[in-house]
Amino acid sequence: MKYLCSLIAVENIERSRKFYESIMGMKVEEDYGENVVFEDSFSIHDRKHFRELINGKEILHKSNSFELYFEENKVNDLFNKLKDNHVEFIHEPREQPWRQLVMRFYDPDGHIIEVGESLEYLAVRLHKEGLDIDEICRITYFDSAKVAALIRENNT
Repeated sequence: MKYLCSLIAVENIERSRKFYESIMGMKVEEDYGENVVFEDSFSIHDRKHFRELINGKEILHKSNSFELYFEENKVNDLFNKLKDNHVEFIHEPREQPWRQLVMRFYDPDGHIIEVGESLEYLAVRLHKEGLDIDEICRITYFDSAKVAALIRENNT
């Protein structure tokens, strides 16, 4: 078995496509009309059509039971872009207990989107903040060789 992608049902395929392309920076891989596949294994599907495929079962709005996770190292820049586009936030950018900077918000159909800095970026940021390699390893769970390599790569 091979996992291929996540699919979310959306009320307006064009509105959602525009959101994911123009605001989130996703690139369309395939467009099948009622189903749009973005690069990196993520898909949106017309809600009415999808409901037919699942025998008329209810599709809940803002169920808060699933999130799509993206990484963007310039979290605050994206936050400002989202604010300018009147996106509804669950919370603004904040550090998680493991120090990663993340924010959560709703897409146009009430699906939770989380955007966080990559752990690699976090490791370098923590080093710039003065943490030593052992402390960074405890936070990120990376081994010391990986942290040292990330620091070397980003000091050039």
